[in-house]
Amino acid sequence: MGVMVIVAYRPKPGCAEELEALVQEHVPCLRTLGLVTDRPAQAMRGLDGIIVEVFEWKDGAIEDAHMSARVVELWERFALVCDYVPLRELPEAGKMFAEFRPLAR
Repeated sequence: MGVMVIVAYRPKPGCAEELEALVQEHVPCLRTLGLVTDRPAQAMRGLDGIIVEVFEWKDGAIEDAHMSARVVELWERFALVCDYVPLRELPEAGKMFAEFRPLAR
């Protein structure tokens, strides 16, 4: 059984479109490398523009991802266009039922 992760990305000013494109690329890249399961990933946007992504790593794959030049390069591109946000900082986290708008996949 894998590990489900939820990650939130706040786009840097002027980088929302580039961030969305990277999110669209992220899980397919991980899947090509055999790092994530076949469980469908989800990507969504909060009212303040933060993008939330949910996907499942295969067992042990998180460590493998850190050893992959392709994944590290992709994550470096993420760092140029966004900041990672703890879930507790999302405005939606304070609601009983957090609502987000889905991104097209």
